[in-house]
Amino acid sequence: MSLSVGSGRLVEIFKLHRPKGPAAPIVANLPHSGLFVPDDIAAQFTQTHLQTLPHSDWRLDKLYQDLPQLGITVLQATHSRYVVDLNRPLKPPLFGSFWTSVVPRRTAMGQQIYQIEPSRASIQARIETYYQPYHHQLNTLIEETYNTFGRVYLLDLHSFMGPIQEDVCLGNRNGKTCSERLISAVEKPFADQGYQVVRNKQFNGGYITAHYGQMPNVEALQIEVRYPVYLAKHQLDVPLIPDWDVPELAAARPIFTQIFSTIAKALGSPPANRA
Repeated sequence: MSLSVGSGRLVEIFKLHRPKGPAAPIVANLPHSGLFVPDDIAAQFTQTHLQTLPHSDWRLDKLYQDLPQLGITVLQATHSRYVVDLNRPLKPPLFGSFWTSVVPRRTAMGQQIYQIEPSRASIQARIETYYQPYHHQLNTLIEETYNTFGRVYLLDLHSFMGPIQEDVCLGNRNGKTCSERLISAVEKPFADQGYQVVRNKQFNGGYITAHYGQMPNVEALQIEVRYPVYLAKHQLDVPLIPDWDVPELAAARPIFTQIFSTIAKALGSPPANRA
């Protein structure tokens, strides 16, 4: 596996967490929770951007760290979405809009990311070093899961702040990437825990959900969780990356573990038919 260097550290480009105990036909993917920026790329960023890395899925890996114990395979990106965005299609322009390019020029709010913009060669190098190996591994996990179970449920895990106020948004490209069985199996345990859940409201699934959800025998669902559900509210309005060792995350984690335990049990048995 490739490594990159930042602040004297060597960091793997992703972490793969295999199930502990009996496996479920579920692959969970965290493409935006990574916060690591290699030294050569960090030197190109503005200092303000480097200290905040906005629109990241801050600390989501901590919230979901119990998933392997539930039989769920977890693939987690370690590098920031501003190194390369794994949830964007690999098509031109490779450097451009936050919403469509694998390397964004500005943030979602139009803020400047770079003091020195990357060259075409360096963008290609990022794709070869980070993007392609991650998707190769995700494809491999999907294939392995299908070979074992004859079906795959891909859960694409994200978090957000605005533009909606509900706690959780489930996205399946407006019904195109998963069955009613899957989305209901996720929706109900969240609602049973008191969370406000909506479907395809603003967030209906990005590239990963759309791309893998069109594969035979693969159902894909994006799960977006609002930051205040698990992060300290007073840290969300300051230009710093929020802490993970806070009471809010400590309280949310066992609740999410119970929710995903229910999900894993519901999806563990073969479906009668795909709705």
